Amino acid sequence: MIYTTTLLSRGSLIGSLINKVRPLAAASISNSPVQQSKTVEEQVGLPPRPKKPLTPYFRYMREMRPKLIAANPNISTVEAVRQLSKSWVVVDAKLKDRLQDEYRKDKETYIAQRAKYDATVTDEQRAEIRQIKQDLVDAKERRQLRKRVKELGRPKKPASAFLRFVASERINTPQTGQQTYRDWHQKATAKWTRLSDAEKAVYLQESRKELDQYKKAISIWEEKMIRLGHIDVVRHGNLIEPPEPKPRKSNVGKEK
Repeated sequence: MIYTTTLLSRGSLIGSLINKVRPLAAASISNSPVQQSKTVEEQVGLPPRPKKPLTPYFRYMREMRPKLIAANPNISTVEAVRQLSKSWVVVDAKLKDRLQDEYRKDKETYIAQRAKYDATVTDEQRAEIRQIKQDLVDAKERRQLRKRVKELGRPKKPASAFLRFVASERINTPQTGQQTYRDWHQKATAKWTRLSDAEKAVYLQESRKELDQYKKAISIWEEKMIRLGHIDVVRHGNLIEPPEPKPRKSNVGKEK
């Protein structure tokens, strides 16, 4: 039977607070326009989705942070969050009530705007949004796996014969100041295609030699990973019992 290890989340309360405060900090640092990537909704031709209103706590953070920084210009983001978190616990009740009333009114407006917005979204657009979100989740998991594999010391696959040639060309005929990398790379590629079989054989032999060494090293490494329980980083074809394919999550009716 095959066991897999569980990846533990390193998130913390302070960390989540800092992540929410940073946009407010960035806005106060610079007034210059910042080009932002499109939201998932914008990618399918919809306007941006209405944003949820800030809770009373984050309204307090937004209101008090500039005052705290003005009094302590060298304070770090982490320390600012800590101090404001402590002061929020003992803040004046009238201030909390005001922030709560503002939040309640904005929330009512948000609910109405969101209902109107959702009514304009077609089934096709909902399906596209679900697919884009799933693709983002899959991409994040791949990045995390690559990072995990690197941390566990997986042997690196050697460069191909062509990449070895390109690396040597960077030394022998480097890019000039008038050349773009793309132009230089195209010339190097054209030069590779003109090489004779004997000239290419030099690079091919080096690549094959290191590839044989890599195959032995990766085999030893994967056996070690299996013994340690890190099944998720082992190529499925090398497992006696490959894990079942991960089912795709269904987000039907979960858009908010």
